[in-house]
Amino acid sequence: MKNQILKTSITAIAFFWAVAAFSQNENHSSLSLDSFYSKIKSQQNPQIVDARTPDEFALNHIEGAVNFNLQSENYEQYASKLDKSKPVFIYSIGAGRSVALEKELLKNGFKEAYSLEGGIANWIGGGKPFYSNLKSKLSLKEFNKIIADNKTVLVDIGSKYCGPCKKVKPVLETIRTEYGAALKVVEIELEDSPQVIADLKTIKVFPTLILYQDGKIVFKKQGINDLKNEVDVALASK
Repeated sequence: MKNQILKTSITAIAFFWAVAAFSQNENHSSLSLDSFYSKIKSQQNPQIVDARTPDEFALNHIEGAVNFNLQSENYEQYASKLDKSKPVFIYSIGAGRSVALEKELLKNGFKEAYSLEGGIANWIGGGKPFYSNLKSKLSLKEFNKIIADNKTVLVDIGSKYCGPCKKVKPVLETIRTEYGAALKVVEIELEDSPQVIADLKTIKVFPTLILYQDGKIVFKKQGINDLKNEVDVALASK
């Protein structure tokens, strides 16, 4: 009988720690845009951290955000100003710096920390409100006119601070050279035209490539993989 009680107790303790571990893991994760936005809206004074560089932050950011990351000189000072008992919402250009900061905060006693899937690209690209210190060079009306005036248009949407976005450029040059006037290539960067990215309401990550033919989307892809081949196949079928 005693052995049975002991086994039951051990099982109960093991279950307790398993649940505790699961709950702890549940406190931190990358959230979809809708979940991230909903949780922010549920807080009276949400703690939002932009984990990009000061230069990126100065151009555009979520209203109410503070700017620091693990590489910031005054990291500990910034972190000490946050309330550990309340959720912290973190984003970057993608997810690298935000996830790293999220894990560090949780390791140091913060109750909840969340990073945004797709980062600022997802936030602005999803049409959520943001601060910008400049007016977009390209408007949605101008964008739509480009699509309407050209039979085939390849649109590259990204940021000069995005590593993968830089890898798209040589591929675009190859495509531009090969197709010449038969294909209009449009490059839209967050730093120059944030509002048109917001108005499109379809961008979740950088880079995003969209191919239009006769005003309709032929394909939309995230990232550079197989871009040249997909353009070739799409244009060859017309």
